[in-house]
Amino acid sequence: MHCLSAAVFAIATAALACAADIRVIVGDGGLVFNPSSVVAAVGDNINFEFRAKNHSVTQSTFADPCSLMTTPKTGVDSGFQPVPATATEFPSWGITIDDASTPLWFFCAQTQPANHCNAGMVFAINPTAEKSFDAYLANAKAAVVGAPAATGSGSASSSGTPATGTPAAPTTGGSATAPTSAGSTPVVAPPASSGSATNSTGSTTSTSDNGALRLGGGASTLLAITGLVAGLML
Repeated sequence: MHCLSAAVFAIATAALACAADIRVIVGDGGLVFNPSSVVAAVGDNINFEFRAKNHSVTQSTFADPCSLMTTPKTGVDSGFQPVPATATEFPSWGITIDDASTPLWFFCAQTQPANHCNAGMVFAINPTAEKSFDAYLANAKAAVVGAPAATGSGSASSSGTPATGTPAAPTTGGSATAPTSAGSTPVVAPPASSGSATNSTGSTTSTSDNGALRLGGGASTLLAITGLVAGLML
């Protein structure tokens, strides 16, 4: 039994080691995500780091890029993350990818003093030739938008899982929502992290996912693996 437990732990640890941590700067000197598009594999963590001003990471759809996704489930939303220009530490929020075959689409929901999404502040995970980032960007610039969508709700409707970091909320290419969905594991959303900036909407508390992505990340996965090994040793 001890050998079996050790083998399971070794395999799980190797899987964690293979997962990539992809860093995305939100508001990197302008109304941009940097990089604006990434390719991620199952298990990879997308970590969003918020810079000066007040931005969000809000999940949308390819067809309606500047609105919070509502079907088939409500998209994830980091909420607005105000960061002073003098900040030396920055809030972060993330997701973990559960389904790399489903493109995920995001935008900044800020509309003051100008609409950030219409200005091209959008982001994509695993876009395809049929639904490319350039086409998504063009849709965003041409979109007619309403009120800001950022709520800090923590729900999601895309195919990834939020990673640990400072308070921000949860993304359809994929999808995530408050209720759990098939094909993904509920993960506790990331706690607030230290830094000069504060989260205007509060920390994320959702524990559900949408099958393509989920909130949380490496820490919760490691705890789950540790629990599995402990169970095998009993």
